[in-house]
Amino acid sequence: MRTFPRQPHPPRTSTRRHSARAMVASLLLVLSAAAHAHTDAAASGGFIAGFLHPLAGFDHLLAMIAVGIWGAALGSPLIWALPVAFPLLMVVGGILGIAGVPLPFVETGIALSVLVLGLAIVAAWRAPVAVAVVLVAFFGVLHGHAHGTELPGSASPAAYAAGFVISTGLLHLAGIALGALRSVPRGPLMVRAAGGLIALAGVWILVGSPGAA
Repeated sequence: MRTFPRQPHPPRTSTRRHSARAMVASLLLVLSAAAHAHTDAAASGGFIAGFLHPLAGFDHLLAMIAVGIWGAALGSPLIWALPVAFPLLMVVGGILGIAGVPLPFVETGIALSVLVLGLAIVAAWRAPVAVAVVLVAFFGVLHGHAHGTELPGSASPAAYAAGFVISTGLLHLAGIALGALRSVPRGPLMVRAAGGLIALAGVWILVGSPGAA
């Protein structure tokens, strides 16, 4: 019987390089769009307002960092798929918010996103690719809707969206960097501890942030 030689599998390093290049290309496209939007609407402050908004909201900031940590823990392809899915669907939610389309339980859903993502990190949940992407995308819609409804009246929607998408991407990258600690001694324990703190913060937000000024 004639046999055929097995085709070698592509090395993992080349796959990772391809994913990294795709991520860099996506970020460059967003950056170029943001620069254009910022030029068009510099006077309105839309870009700056959008960029700072995720940094000012404790719940938004933790959820976006958690997405990066969880993606890093899950590895390829989710290390890049989750930080891409979240801002893309956040833009969809932002458009709905700007258009005044109501979504039920947005604030509760945002608090739950912090809790659920924190618990996923603590449990080292190896979610299937489709489940992880859908979950993160759903949370992205909720966060985007909140951003859209809080759009300043004088801001350009395009500039504002570009600002918060870039800010979100940077927070995801910070989360990925934290998730990379898994490769150092006691790293997995530190990552799970970070997930535990995020989950506790989610509970605190969910019950109304008691004690907050």
